[in-house]
Amino acid sequence: MKKTVFLSTSLVFFVGLLMVCPLAYAQNAIKVGIVDTYTGPATTFTMDVLDGFKLAVNEINAKGGVLGKKIEYATRDEKFKPDIGLAMAKELVLKEKVDILMGTINSATALAISDFAKKEKLPFFVTFSKSEKIIGEKGHQYVFNMNENTAMVGKAAAVALAKKPYAKYWIAGDDYEYGHAIADSLWNHLKKMKPQIQKVGESWWKVGEADFTPYITQILAAKPDFIIVATGGAGMVNFQKAAKATGLSQKIPFYQHTAIELSVLKPQEQNAPEGVFGTANYFFYYPDTPSNRAFVDEYKKAYNREPRIGALSGYMTARFIAEGYKKAGKIDKEALIKALEGMSLDSPVGPMAIRGCDHQLELPMYFGVTKKDPKYNFFVAGDIQVIQAKDYMPTCDEVIKSRK
Repeated sequence: MKKTVFLSTSLVFFVGLLMVCPLAYAQNAIKVGIVDTYTGPATTFTMDVLDGFKLAVNEINAKGGVLGKKIEYATRDEKFKPDIGLAMAKELVLKEKVDILMGTINSATALAISDFAKKEKLPFFVTFSKSEKIIGEKGHQYVFNMNENTAMVGKAAAVALAKKPYAKYWIAGDDYEYGHAIADSLWNHLKKMKPQIQKVGESWWKVGEADFTPYITQILAAKPDFIIVATGGAGMVNFQKAAKATGLSQKIPFYQHTAIELSVLKPQEQNAPEGVFGTANYFFYYPDTPSNRAFVDEYKKAYNREPRIGALSGYMTARFIAEGYKKAGKIDKEALIKALEGMSLDSPVGPMAIRGCDHQLELPMYFGVTKKDPKYNFFVAGDIQVIQAKDYMPTCDEVIKSRK
């Protein structure tokens, strides 16, 4: 009888250890849950976000981690579906007990996760979604935006185009929120800067539409001076191919966000149209500074390719998380948020700060035009103009007003 009691007590003690040990192990790490699209065309951008994040995490952990703790991460593929993304975010928080959420390229998913993070009082770092609602009307103290949004893109392009001589514009693009948001922001800001410009027409096509010939024929007939092309994803490359094939790119200059970026140009190699205007917030070859060259060298060493536009966002997200906890002096979510507000760090493109009023990362925007370069077998950006964050970001007063 006594032997039976002893065995039962030992079993209870052993089971208790099994229940306690995973929690104790988890407490020795800072856990980041990443929800993003890891299947389909979006991976052109999302894999670089993840790889940039991993590069920084490996550097941080190799130096001893953060306050004696290593950074760990778990990824989930939401397949570009908001309902799946939200379910996975809940699983990461409620079952995996992550300390921080991160993602996603899908704006609808980002907004859903942001609302969940607010309820759970958990920091959420948005790395590629472009909706201005994320830090605007839907913004709150637990969400951080680590890239530009559509309103910022439009204003940055307007700042650059206002210096150009074009007077008659045509607007075209993908008929969904992203396309209309960029076009509206660009046109409204440009119209304020140059009231004399005219919009001679516009055309919108379904996302994924392959035949642009009817739209291009209509545009050519209208003879605008310039075209604002608000496309995203695969539509960017497809429109560039159609523009070159029909001769549009030789007759009328046009603009696309990220048209000058590696993700769009490298797949086309020497077949991209020359003279296309675009905006982007990162190039592996510009600025040609020791910090950017070092980042590119480390990235190429790790992944055997040049970093693209998302890599900077992922890399700086990991670094801000680490430095935020160090500044806070403890692993505490509320202390982390407070520490990050106004924090500035050096980056491959120069100093970057997280603005306190809305948690928007202040990063430069580059405006340029596609051109050939003898050093590469793909086109690059030329005539690069740097547009500082203060010149294209909404003011804190504007953000606060949008939230009300």
